[in-house]
Amino acid sequence: MEARDIILGPVVSEKSTIGVQNRKYSFKVDKKAGKIDIRGAVEKIFEVKVEKVNTLNLRGRVRRRGKVVGFTPAWKKAIVTLKKGGKGIEFFDNIT
Repeated sequence: MEARDIILGPVVSEKSTIGVQNRKYSFKVDKKAGKIDIRGAVEKIFEVKVEKVNTLNLRGRVRRRGKVVGFTPAWKKAIVTLKKGGKGIEFFDNIT
């Protein structure tokens, strides 16, 4: 898998922007990617050193359109903690 296939995009929410102050960045990742794959992809794409990776498998939420009930797709989120002393990820630094 290529690094760009593993990291699908950033997760921008109120909670994730607060985590940037503690050097924690949230990404939407491929469901099949493991922690080691995610660590390597983040280090390659953003040229930073990763200290720790936490992952969460999130279930799809129930959505209704009239009497038809469906689900949004399930997805995987990774919270990446960077090592101290290094640079941050510029994309997130512009948000806060």
